Amino acid sequence: MKLGLHYWNFSTPTDPAAIATTLAETARIAEEAGVSVFTVMDHYFQMEFGGRAEDPMLEGYTTLGYVAARTDRMTLGVLVTGVMYRHPGLLAKIVSTLDVLSGGRARLGLGASWYEREQLGLGVPVVPVGERFERLEETLQICLQMWSDDDGPFRGSHYQLAETLCVPAPLTRPRPPVLIGGGGERRTLALVARYADACNLFASSPDDVAHKLDVLARHCDDIGRDPATIRKTILYVLPTLAQGDVDGFLADMARYATLGITEAMVMPPTGRTDAWIEDVAAPVVPLLAAI
Repeated sequence: MKLGLHYWNFSTPTDPAAIATTLAETARIAEEAGVSVFTVMDHYFQMEFGGRAEDPMLEGYTTLGYVAARTDRMTLGVLVTGVMYRHPGLLAKIVSTLDVLSGGRARLGLGASWYEREQLGLGVPVVPVGERFERLEETLQICLQMWSDDDGPFRGSHYQLAETLCVPAPLTRPRPPVLIGGGGERRTLALVARYADACNLFASSPDDVAHKLDVLARHCDDIGRDPATIRKTILYVLPTLAQGDVDGFLADMARYATLGITEAMVMPPTGRTDAWIEDVAAPVVPLLAAI
């Protein structure tokens, strides 16, 4: 199993002028420790369960471009891109740019978006949930078309593109992997089965994740897809590793591994992320790889 780092907090140190150097140093330490994936959130206000909306937050793809220039090996992605925040044609181009400039290390993470406070605050259209999922499916279709040999038009219910031209093409072959985040059983996991290379589920419990994977397998059966072709990842939000309980974390990961989970994204505690990586996460990487 691989370890990923979900970098979600920009509040330490408190001086905004130090955010860039802190981010660069943290990414460097993470890569040296063997962290395989580095992700950021697609938010413009800090999530209120993690702090205050007024706390520092950076735009995700600009942040990843900066990290790309200071790392060499880690896969880079947004966990996950809110479908309402960027026109899908432009999103495909943004991810292509990240892939080219990072040497083929971009991953497209997509979700239906949900944080209405920031959407209302910044003037992003707030549409019904059903329409968000319709737009999510069309966004997936557009990105996949733009990363194919078909540069013709796209005609959907919500998006119409006269050309799906994307030059230069991503370096990753056949294209950047597509990950869909969320565990909605009727819509989200059905989209994973139809379009995604990977899913990302909240690691609420092994039993819950097992149930979600069973639902995903049924959606795959419905369309004749082998569920083994979908990479299973989790976002581990429990405080076990954040609090330094390595044994507890590894015991949890052993249970998730039996379900087919191959990547665990962890959220560091507030404070010095670089120090936490060196002291807690780095020793975990080889132990996790052995699971």
